[in-house]
Parts: sequence; structure tokens; C-alpha cells
Amino acid sequence: MVKRTATLVGLIGLGAVLLGACSSGSSSSSASTGATTTTVAPSSSTTRASAPSTSTTATTSPGGPTQCPTPKLTATVYGSGGAAGTIETTIALTSSASTTCTLGGYPGLQMLTAAGGNLPTTVIRKGNYSFTSMAPTVVSIAPGQAAYFNMGYSDVPTGSETSCPTSASLAVTPPNSYTSTTVSAQLGPCGNGSITVSPVFLATSAAAQTRAPQ
Repeated sequence: MVKRTATLVGLIGLGAVLLGACSSGSSSSSASTGATTTTVAPSSSTTRASAPSTSTTATTSPGGPTQCPTPKLTATVYGSGGAAGTIETTIALTSSASTTCTLGGYPGLQMLTAAGGNLPTTVIRKGNYSFTSMAPTVVSIAPGQAAYFNMGYSDVPTGSETSCPTSASLAVTPPNSYTSTTVSAQLGPCGNGSITVSPVFLATSAAAQTRAPQ
């Protein structure tokens, strides 16, 4: 009786060991499969994401002539004259750039004292003068060539003014630029330094006929 009980207990224990071994093998196989899937997926995703970067670089191409850089522009007084209280002045912007560049629109102006201080300056675009009222256009300037713009102002005091300060020089900011170039210019506009300015133009344009006399 004792022998039969021992044999039965041994068989039950052997079954438990075999069952545990099978269960352990199944769990290990499942963990291994999950790890393989996790490793492969990011690698495939990374390869697809890099493709658009190569395509964007390949389609980049240079454009046409660029804006004339201010350091490559030299401002000079091209002509000046006046009558009946109205003064006309033409400024030339000559390019020293190595390639053709463009300008388009209205320049900015600031009158300066001999010491470089600011004088009251009010800039009026286009205005009513025939030599400043032309439409703005974009002009191309070859190396060594110039674009021009006209200025007009009254030298007759208005309101409480008894005199109108005269500048020693003029800071010119080319159209669409944030830096300026300086030209020696004696301007005496009244009305809080009111100067009417034209857009830039070429000497070969119709605006050439309205330049201030030399």
C-alpha cells in the first residue's frame, strides 16, 4: 500500500515538471517575436522619411537679378535748378556691382547737418510735381550704370517759419533697403523739411525728360 502511494505521488510530480517546462518555452517564444517586430519597424520608417529631403535639395535653383546692395551704390547729385520758389534736384545711384542688379520704388531720405546730425525731414512720395509723379517700376542696372530719382521742394517759409535749415548732406536709403549711402547736398526745404520724391528710373526712360536741369 505504501509503495503504490509513493508511485502515484511520483507520477503526479513528474507531470507537474513537464507541464511547467512546456509553459516556460511558450512564453520565451512570444517575447522573442515581439522584440523582432519592434526593431524592424523604426528602421523602415526612418528610410521613408529621408526621401523628401533629397527631392527638395534637387529642385532648388537660382533666380534672376537681385536687389542692388547699398554698399555697391554711389549717390551723386546729377542736376539741380529751380524757379518761382520750387527747387528740383536729380540724384544718380551708380552701381559698382559685378553683375546686373535691380531697384524699384521710392528711396528714403534724411537730411543731415555738417556734424552728421538729423535735420527735420518729411518725405512725400510722388506728389504733384511733373518730375516726381511718374509710376514706380523695377529697373535693371548693369555694372557701371545708374538709376535716378528726382526731388522737389519749396524754399519759401510757411506758417510761423522765418527760415528753412539747409542740409550739408543727404542720407539716401535705396528702395527696399535698410541701409543708406550719403551724398553731399545742400537742400533747404521749408514746411518742416518737406521733400517730394519720385520713384527710381533709368536715363533711357520717359522720366529722363523731366530730370532737373544741370
